[in-house]
Amino acid sequence: MTTPTPGRRVVGLVALGAALLTASYPPFRLPILSFVAVTPAVVLLRALERERAFGAALRYGFWYGFVTNGAVLYWLVVALWHFTPLAGLGYLATIAIFGLWTAALFWFVVRVRVAVPVIPLWVVFPVAWTAVEWAIGHQGDIRFPWLGLGTSLGEAPVLVQWADLAGARGVTLWLAWCNVMLMAGLWDDAGCEVERAPVRWRPLAALAVTVCAAWWYGAWRMRTLPLRDLGMVGLVQPNEGFREKWDPRHADSVMAKLVDLSRRLESGARLDLLVWPEAAVPGWLAETPAWDAQLAALARDAHTPILTGGLHAVTQDAYNAAFFYDSTGQWRAYPVYGKHYLVPVVERVPFVPVRLFRSVPGLGNWSGGFSPGSTLPLYPSPLGRFGVVICYESAFDDLARRYRAAGADFLVNITNDAWYGRTAGPYQHATHLVMRAIETRAGIARAANDGISEFVDPLGRTASATGLEVDTVIAGRVLTSAVIPLYVRLGDWVGTLCVLATLGFAGVLALRAWRERGGEG
Repeated sequence: MTTPTPGRRVVGLVALGAALLTASYPPFRLPILSFVAVTPAVVLLRALERERAFGAALRYGFWYGFVTNGAVLYWLVVALWHFTPLAGLGYLATIAIFGLWTAALFWFVVRVRVAVPVIPLWVVFPVAWTAVEWAIGHQGDIRFPWLGLGTSLGEAPVLVQWADLAGARGVTLWLAWCNVMLMAGLWDDAGCEVERAPVRWRPLAALAVTVCAAWWYGAWRMRTLPLRDLGMVGLVQPNEGFREKWDPRHADSVMAKLVDLSRRLESGARLDLLVWPEAAVPGWLAETPAWDAQLAALARDAHTPILTGGLHAVTQDAYNAAFFYDSTGQWRAYPVYGKHYLVPVVERVPFVPVRLFRSVPGLGNWSGGFSPGSTLPLYPSPLGRFGVVICYESAFDDLARRYRAAGADFLVNITNDAWYGRTAGPYQHATHLVMRAIETRAGIARAANDGISEFVDPLGRTASATGLEVDTVIAGRVLTSAVIPLYVRLGDWVGTLCVLATLGFAGVLALRAWRERGGEG
């Protein structure tokens, strides 16, 4: 058989990495692929390490990150097209940033392994991969912590129950380690073909032991975690088209449809809370008394509190917000929740002051010009107190954790996934809640304008999930737990330790470089 040239081998590994990583996430239900999703990267790194190819590590790393993330996030073109015909450029810029991070990762891992070979690949690669994942979620206005590697196991909740100890970042660290150990057992240091390599049982046995331990802990937790039934929540999914929703001529009919769906839902079940999706109210609620009156009457007539998304303005600041109506129809007595983490470009133009953006004529009334909220109100209800996360915020672990630490009994996620279309986006978006529920051991109710409305229990199990592009209503019971897990108390300690360890490795490299320069002098 003809041996492929190095160029073809790299292209093949990058393509394989893109296919494996994409298929490890929803809508594909193949959690087994999480354990091999980054093995092509491991093979590339081992080859680059043997050749001491630092420049090639940067090049190959960039293209690996660019192509693999481009495949996973292809739906960004569809989503951004609603806002700008330059959607392709926004998509390319996003995956180029991922490519730069992966280039830095490849270069760093190869440098550490060459300079300090005593540090094994199964240490430096998982630690650096997790640190990069942390950094992507903390890069200011362009932070985008979408689908960490740990989140790929959302379809196998029994394996990630220990996220209540270490969070999704802990699962990422473990999965990256599993990928390295798998290749250590199947691929020798000489770089021969997998089928010709002598099998090494120790790394494979270590991998099997950790999988069994995760399975055992998950099975034990799923048997023993005490769940509490809080009551009945109704979710309204109106399925309003993206452009039609914001057409002023259509606004009153949007509200009429929401009220009609709500009354239909209330006629079939006694609700303790009614939830409308993100931006369900198609405009500025405080400035539209007729809509306010409709919502107040709906809450009063059924004696049911309502949470709804809408737009809110305070002086010159605009917010993507959530409003809480109590059972008497009052909302002004409660703080309005303003979305904290805004989608780059769509809700806030990166690095541009919001007031400057909004002062430029022709840029629209609100798109791209939102301000971030600063408070985390807990709303009272017959079910207990709850916190709200809006849309993209479900990807951020800290909000759910802070709500839980403050005393939230459960969480409500409201979203509008119409801009994804029928892509993988809505499925990827919903899977974040599996990790948030397990990390906090809190139940979650999710209402989507379009996308997936569902309930998630503290074990990460979903119920009553709706389909895409259907207008419907569902009622379900919210289950929660009184357990406040270690992860809520300690926060993202795994991510922090991985960043510190990576900085420590970088310090070792810098020290060695300084000594080498001094020796030459």
